[in-house]
Amino acid sequence: MLFCFVQLQVSVTQQACVLNQALALSSVSERQYKSMPTHGIGRWRHLLPKEAPKKKKDKHQMKEIMAETDTTYGTLNVKVSGYDMTVVEHYSQYIHNLCNRLGIKVAESYALPTKSTEVMLMQEQGTKMYVDAVLKTHERVVQLSRLDTAVCPVFMDVLLKNQPEGVELSVKEHTEADFQARFKGRPELEGLIAQMSH
Repeated sequence: MLFCFVQLQVSVTQQACVLNQALALSSVSERQYKSMPTHGIGRWRHLLPKEAPKKKKDKHQMKEIMAETDTTYGTLNVKVSGYDMTVVEHYSQYIHNLCNRLGIKVAESYALPTKSTEVMLMQEQGTKMYVDAVLKTHERVVQLSRLDTAVCPVFMDVLLKNQPEGVELSVKEHTEADFQARFKGRPELEGLIAQMSH
């Protein structure tokens, strides 16, 4: 029994020595020529076809508004608005996912500029008004194209049943005015551009 224990202890020490030697060898076998140039070995970018330089993006172009047919609606805007940005964002994501599941084509999904509303209060004694709160309205639009008239009632029913509290939902046809509403007006910049052109 003692002989087996001694033999086991000797084999463990031999394994430890072999392991130490292996570690010493691996540290020596590191690449010693890190500072030497590779002369382009491994380069592959020259093998790719040359790409044309990217053109400067023009202003957003309005997509063609789909006309309605007997069996489908045209381009529809499903607009979600509310004061809590997180709830509005999650509900618009829910609508997008529902459209994907029902096979409804989503043309675009975007946010409209945030609108701020100041709530004014009048003092009890006096006529001076002061700002009590600033309410920010967040809006998201999921734009649908060619919504089938047979699917529409089911789609609307599911949307209304899952509409969170404090979130407004509206569905209307897409117009050019809706497209223009996406962009924030910058009157100071427009004024400067007008001065430059004169």
